[in-house]
Amino acid sequence: MKMLNLFIVSDSIGETGELMAKAAISQFRPGLQLTKLKRFTHIDSVDQLKEITELAKEQDAIILYTLVQTAMRDSLLEYCHQYNLKSVDLIGPVIHLLAESLGEKAFEEPGLVRKLDEDYFKKIEAIEFAVKYDDGRDPRGLLQADIVLVGVSRTSKTPLSQYLAHKRYKVANVPLVPEVEPPEELFQVDPAKCFGLVITPDKLNTIRKERLIAIGLNDDASYAKIERINEEIIHFEKIVRKIGCRVIDVTNRAVEETANVVINHVQQK
Repeated sequence: MKMLNLFIVSDSIGETGELMAKAAISQFRPGLQLTKLKRFTHIDSVDQLKEITELAKEQDAIILYTLVQTAMRDSLLEYCHQYNLKSVDLIGPVIHLLAESLGEKAFEEPGLVRKLDEDYFKKIEAIEFAVKYDDGRDPRGLLQADIVLVGVSRTSKTPLSQYLAHKRYKVANVPLVPEVEPPEELFQVDPAKCFGLVITPDKLNTIRKERLIAIGLNDDASYAKIERINEEIIHFEKIVRKIGCRVIDVTNRAVEETANVVINHVQQK
């Protein structure tokens, strides 16, 4: 059986080229017997391409390449013709077809797909973080969070946490209740990344009554009474003064609006 020697040439990490090469090879040699695969990654100069093609000539290698820049693809093809090398452009024809179909010019920026993957996984990590450290479940998350939200019940802490998580921020939130001392970690958090959410008593009274009715309870429970709400807000004000954090009035704000205030403040810092 003849030895198969493949060079994978990429302006990024070469993962796409290698996967495609292995998929093709498996149709002839399951287990990749007598096959040598060598990746040349982060190739960004014509001189590097010349060196690779000279080496490919010495080793009788086939070149598979995923180069997003037209000039680099053209240079490599020219060297392959010069040295009479077999080569396959794995991405150029697709880019060309899309450019024609869309009527747009490609960015020709290496590594974009990897950046997209990293962005996606960062978002998933942030969403999982928000779920894990929602509603003060584990105070250890407060010191790991990018953003910490505090407020009395029904001030949109959880939906705001999830919205910010989709923007790739790790968010933890803590409910403030007069009968329960806040976790010590809350007072160790940088005040610049902590935000208190406040709402007018009348609005909160309405929200809480609707919540009680929605879960099948009477709307005259202590939880929804103005006296209880005022007591909670006084406790909230005491805690946020101690923390020294910014307070945002969410009374007439949508979650998206509150999120923009938080994000702008964080970015400024």
